[in-house]
Amino acid sequence: MGNCFSSSSPPSSISKKSKNLGSFAKNTPDAATLTRGVSSVCQGASILPNPTGNDLLVRYRMGTELGRGEFGITHRCEDKGTGEAFACKSISKKRLKTEVDVADVRREVEIMEQLPEHPNIVRLKETYEDGNDVHLVMELCEGGELFDRIVARGHYTERAAAAVTKTIVEVVQVCHESGVMHRDLKPENFLFSNKEETSPLKAIDFGLSVFFKPGDRFSEVVGSPYYMAPEVLRRNYGPEVDVWSAGVILYILLCGVPPFWAETEEGIAEAIVQTDASDIDFEREPWPRVSENAKDLVKSMLDPNPYSRLTAQEVLEHTWLKNISKAPDIPLGDTVRTRLKQFSAMNKLKKRALRVVAEHLPVEELAGFKEMFHMMDTNKNGNLTFEELKQGLQMIGQDATDPDVQMLLEAADVDGNGTLDCEEFVTVTVHLKKISSDDDLTKAFRFFDKNESGFIEIEELREALQDGDFRPENEQAIRDIICEIDTDKDGRISYQEFASMMKSGTDWRNASRQHSRAFLNTLSMKLLKEKSLQKKN
Repeated sequence: MGNCFSSSSPPSSISKKSKNLGSFAKNTPDAATLTRGVSSVCQGASILPNPTGNDLLVRYRMGTELGRGEFGITHRCEDKGTGEAFACKSISKKRLKTEVDVADVRREVEIMEQLPEHPNIVRLKETYEDGNDVHLVMELCEGGELFDRIVARGHYTERAAAAVTKTIVEVVQVCHESGVMHRDLKPENFLFSNKEETSPLKAIDFGLSVFFKPGDRFSEVVGSPYYMAPEVLRRNYGPEVDVWSAGVILYILLCGVPPFWAETEEGIAEAIVQTDASDIDFEREPWPRVSENAKDLVKSMLDPNPYSRLTAQEVLEHTWLKNISKAPDIPLGDTVRTRLKQFSAMNKLKKRALRVVAEHLPVEELAGFKEMFHMMDTNKNGNLTFEELKQGLQMIGQDATDPDVQMLLEAADVDGNGTLDCEEFVTVTVHLKKISSDDDLTKAFRFFDKNESGFIEIEELREALQDGDFRPENEQAIRDIICEIDTDKDGRISYQEFASMMKSGTDWRNASRQHSRAFLNTLSMKLLKEKSLQKKN
């Protein structure tokens, strides 16, 4: 959550051993059926322990919409007394369907309140709560996203990359000194305060952040695939993951593409898990023109061993960042700017499409899976045994055989304790019952295909991507999108080409945090399972 809300294959054990489980996924009652008549966990309940007030409109005048997210909407707002502008994120209580959702909101507010005031961290001014919404009034950032500013500037240098990296790592250092692990560092979570050239860069989103103490280890798989440290996928990590993510950002700033790339999310994660520092590509353009000090810092931040990886303090003490004024101030070349331009524009296209898809998904979907878990958990101890899982499947009309039930249990049981907790159950269920569908993609395609020709043409694409930051000089980026997606080279995007784009790779700006969590948990589960099988063999 922030100032602006900016399929993989199933586990091999499932796909090879059972066809009945595919039927289970297909015939599982939808979430609407499971949750019909079930109220939100916070219906009529208080979310924030100490909000500033309960009537936002007494003090603030609401303005234009800035963005939408999974749980709410962000508007520009104005203090009626001073005229000062802020961003107000309004989180709908009806959309907070589980205790986890509520805890996430509370923790985000607590973290933002406890972080020290810092020029590069967005400031939370006030909080309000009424019967329907939680409102977070925050510092307004209107200068655009990090990558968009780089593209628009036209003069991109190693020295500029060093300055941005120093700012990002300083934010990480402040977080870690405050006992906060960010867990979702990525370029779109940094906005410029204003349009001025000297505008400060601000970290805006602490929705996945957690408090930690020295020695604490975490197992929840969260974040965005391209920026995720290998130990996150292995479910055993600490604050070192933030340095890895910052290292990925630095790599992209210097060359325009991520260090770990594949056509699918599974491929990306496997590339990350299997990486070795020597595998990082420093050969392609513009790396031959990048200084050795910069490359050395990238390698040190992307050390796959978290215990030898540099800390945030050590990164800031690195020669390259200690001597920013001596970093090369010559452009890294048009290749980098072109890549960043295409990257930024492509994200806008997928982001728009995913928003359309999300608008047609029932908000109760994941809550429905959790309700199913609690229905099966007859002794209410928070874990499903073999018998509870078998009986639960029968309750929803799935008479799975004992071997199938056991196979499902083993495939989803990541911690190996012989039972399934709620997260493990939801993970495998979401994986089996796909969230996206051709119907979703059709609705998204029609959103772009304004003239109903059956194709997205360049004028329609240009119109869809128009906003305050996407200016006419990016015309070539629009043509590059067409060129990349248009496999039959007829100068337009068919539905098949659009669907292929949406299903391959990963949007760097995930549309749904819950969807991301579910997918990444599934992927982590598969990787750990395969590792366990390798050891047994």
